[in-house]
Amino acid sequence: MSRTVITFGTFDVFHVGHLRMIERAATYGERLVVGVSADELNRRKKDRDPVFSEAERLAIVAALKPVDEVFLEESLELKRDYILKYGADVLVMGDDWAGRFDEFQDVCEVLYLPRTPAISTTALIEKIAQA
Repeated sequence: MSRTVITFGTFDVFHVGHLRMIERAATYGERLVVGVSADELNRRKKDRDPVFSEAERLAIVAALKPVDEVFLEESLELKRDYILKYGADVLVMGDDWAGRFDEFQDVCEVLYLPRTPAISTTALIEKIAQA
């Protein structure tokens, strides 16, 4: 029986931290499904527009070797629906979300993985803006 892993993120200004999270998430199953936050969801979460459009971010993530399927995540409130729709056995998120999705342990395993130290999209955007 193969295991499906699901993870979510904005994946804006794609960097090595994003890549490492996706690669590590893929090790927990045979199929990796990635939800990419819609532009509107990103505005609600982070109060700013993404640098790259949702179509561009979907294309980048879909091109990654470990990724089997991508979809547009329209709402944080629909996480359970996405988990069920894609038949996820494991939900993998960065540890900055630790505890936030424990409610889904009734439908799948929930893992919070450490983020890559000293790199964040926000820090990169701020650094670029100062250049």
